[in-house]
Amino acid sequence: MDDTLLIDAVERFLNGEMSPEEKTYFEEIRKNNPDIDQAVVEQIFFIHELEKFRTTKSFRHTLKETEAELITEGFITKNLSGTAKVVNLWKRYKRTIGVAASIAGLVSIFIASLVSSIQTEKNPELSLLVGKINDQEKKINIQKKETDNLKNKVAQIAAGTPVAGKLRVESKFRATGFIIDVANNFIVTNAHVVREAKNQLIVENNKGDQFTAKAVYVNLKHDLAILKVTDTNFKKLPAFPFSIRKTNAELGEQVYMLGYPKQEIVYGEGYISARNGYQLDTIYCQLSTTVNQGNSGSPVINKKGELLGIITSMETNADGVVFAIKSANIYRAIEEVKKIDGYENIKVTNAGSLKGTDRESQIRKVQDYVFMIKGN
Repeated sequence: MDDTLLIDAVERFLNGEMSPEEKTYFEEIRKNNPDIDQAVVEQIFFIHELEKFRTTKSFRHTLKETEAELITEGFITKNLSGTAKVVNLWKRYKRTIGVAASIAGLVSIFIASLVSSIQTEKNPELSLLVGKINDQEKKINIQKKETDNLKNKVAQIAAGTPVAGKLRVESKFRATGFIIDVANNFIVTNAHVVREAKNQLIVENNKGDQFTAKAVYVNLKHDLAILKVTDTNFKKLPAFPFSIRKTNAELGEQVYMLGYPKQEIVYGEGYISARNGYQLDTIYCQLSTTVNQGNSGSPVINKKGELLGIITSMETNADGVVFAIKSANIYRAIEEVKKIDGYENIKVTNAGSLKGTDRESQIRKVQDYVFMIKGN
């Protein structure tokens, strides 16, 4: 019997799709031809094992739920008060992991034996079946590798080992900051943002990866803070794309902002409506724009790609009135940080690569340097 017809016949036989006459004929062939009967038995067993293995697909979903639960409950923190929960969660799922791995191993062993047997017999009628088995073996090996990787990840979490780029914490607030020193990973944000964090500070990039950070400078009067990313998994960014202006913004100058009033980065635009802030405070300038909670610490950039300020607050008694810390204050803050032992190397490299590019191109470059600031 042709090998393709044999495989098709076995599948139709198992699915109950044969007519009574076909079923009788098929069983008669098996009785009269031992080789075909053996091949049918092996194919039936193989299909049954594959059906069993399909049930382990739900395991992948279970692991995703496990990871999601670990993420939402914030098990990876500096003060791991939820260690017992992690251990219980690990115990809950390790049996599933073991079962899935065992099934994968059993099917792999069976397939290897079957392929070896067929190749030894040199049966040309089953060459197609061998090819299909080899394909299934490759898929099973991939599945087993993914299972092992996820198992190791859960084990790392249970042991308290950080998983690169996958740190997740529950936070009390969300704000914005932007990197000013790509060589040493310093980020600027508002002082009132840092003050909200009692235990832990986290910076999150626009890809959703989170990294630990600490405040090295906090000036409540100027509402300015500088953070240092301490996470060794943080990858250094390319050259700083925009420049930080030392002079004041011009009245009527068009500006745009990038920040995190929600879980994804948000664009906003406006213009300089006053050179100074509330009650003529010279530390700030006034913008005509709209911001929301979470925009604190957003960079204010003009069409030349120059940083003019940092969003700090909005006027509650007037719609569309927002205040920003003038960018010159960043330089003053950097000089203060240099006086702190261990941070003498902080610096700003004004590349100015945004000048002459359109707004969309500027945003594509700048957004990688703007971070969500979280804390608890």
